[in-house]
Amino acid sequence: MKSKKNVIGQYLLFLLGLFIASMGVAFSTKAGLGTSPVASVPYSVSLVCSIFTLGGWLNLLGVLQISVQVLLLGKKCKPLEIIIQTVLAFAYGYMTDFSCWLIKGIKVATYIEQLIYMLLSCIILAFGIWIQLKGAVAMLPGEAMNRAISMVTGKKYENVKIFFDIFYILIAAIICLAFIGRLEGVREGSIFAAIMVGNIIRFYNYIYGKIIERK
Repeated sequence: MKSKKNVIGQYLLFLLGLFIASMGVAFSTKAGLGTSPVASVPYSVSLVCSIFTLGGWLNLLGVLQISVQVLLLGKKCKPLEIIIQTVLAFAYGYMTDFSCWLIKGIKVATYIEQLIYMLLSCIILAFGIWIQLKGAVAMLPGEAMNRAISMVTGKKYENVKIFFDIFYILIAAIICLAFIGRLEGVREGSIFAAIMVGNIIRFYNYIYGKIIERK
C-alpha cells in the first residue's frame, strides 16, 4: 500500500506535468502556425463564439471527454479519479490562460522563429503529458480518454493519441472554414504537432526505459 508521502509526491509530480503541458499549449499559440491539436477545437470555437476564453472552451471539452470515459469504462470507472479529472479539467483551462499570459511578451518575427517555437511547444507538451503518466494518480480528461480507448480496444496509447490529435485538427478546420471562411489556428504546425507529440512521448519512454535498465 502506498504511503501518504508517496501519494503526495505523485500528485505533486502530476501537477508539475499539468503546468508544463499548459505551457506547451501556450507556446503553440505563440508560434502562430496553428495551435496544438488538444487546443485546436477549443481555440477555433473561441474565435466563433467569444463567450469563453480558450481556457473556458478547454474546460467544456474536458467535460465531454470525461463523459466518453464513463460510457466506455462503465463500472470500471473510479469515482475518485473522475472527480479529480473534473476539477483538473477546469484548473487546466485556467492554467492555460495563465500560461498564455506569462509568455505574452515574447515576439515572434520570422517563420524560422515560428518553427522553433512550434517544435518547442511539442517537446514541452509531450514532456508534460509524459510526467502526468509517470505521476500515475490522475490524467487530464483528454489523455485519460485516450487511455480508456486504449484499454478497451487494445491499441497502444501513443497510437490512439495520434489518431485523436489528427481528428481534433480536422474538426477545428471544419469549424474555421464553415464559420470564418479561412483556416485560423489550424495550420502546418497543427499537423506537425499531431504527428510529433505522440512520437516524442514514445521517445521519452524509450530513454526512460534505457535509464532504468542501467540501474
